[in-house]
Amino acid sequence: MWIDITQTMQNGMPNWPGDTPFSFEVGISKQQTGSVNIGRMTTSLHTGTHADAPFHFNSEAETIEQLDVNVYIGDCVIVDCIGQERVTAQSLEPFDFRSAKRVLLKTIEQPSAAFPQTIPVIHPNVAPFLKERGVILLGIDNPSVDPLDSKEVLAHHKLYEHGIHILEGLDLGHVQQGLYELIALPLKIAGADGAPVRAVVRKKLIE
Repeated sequence: MWIDITQTMQNGMPNWPGDTPFSFEVGISKQQTGSVNIGRMTTSLHTGTHADAPFHFNSEAETIEQLDVNVYIGDCVIVDCIGQERVTAQSLEPFDFRSAKRVLLKTIEQPSAAFPQTIPVIHPNVAPFLKERGVILLGIDNPSVDPLDSKEVLAHHKLYEHGIHILEGLDLGHVQQGLYELIALPLKIAGADGAPVRAVVRKKLIE
C-alpha cells in the first residue's frame, strides 16, 4: 500500500517568517452558484511539502516546469538520521542505498506545529558523496537543507552542482528506514521557483 508522506495543507500551518502563509477558503459557495463550491488558495511555494527548483537559489537555472518528472518517481531509501544535528558524508557512509537514486532523510519525529527555531542541516560534503552513488534526488523532513538563517544556502548550491534535486518539508515520522518506491510530483507551474508536491512511498521488497 502507498503511504502518504505529505504535510496536510491547512490554514495556520507553519510557514517561513515573512513569507506568504497558506490560506484556503470557499470563494464562491454552491448556494451562490446554484451548482458547485469553488475554492481558492494563496500560498508560498515553499510551505509544507514541496520541491525546490534550481531557480529558487540561482536566477540563471531551471524553473520547476523545466525539470524532468522522472527525477521524482522511482526507488528511494529512507535513512534514519534522528539525533544528528548535522548530516555529513561520514554519517551516511554506513548506510546501504541499494543503488536507489533517491534518498530521503528522516531527521525529526514529526513536523512541528510551529515553524522551527533550529533544524538539522546537510553538510555540503553530502553532495559529492551522493553523486558518487548515483543519487539524483535528496529529500528532507524540514523546511530547508541549509541552516534557517543562511544567506549562502551552500548545501542547495552544492547539491545542484552535483546534479541532485531537492524535496523539503516531508512527513516521515510514520515510516521506517528502508527501501521504498517514491512518487513526489511537483505541480507544473511556468516560471516557478518551486511547487507543492503530493509525496507517497510504498515499501519495496528486496530481491
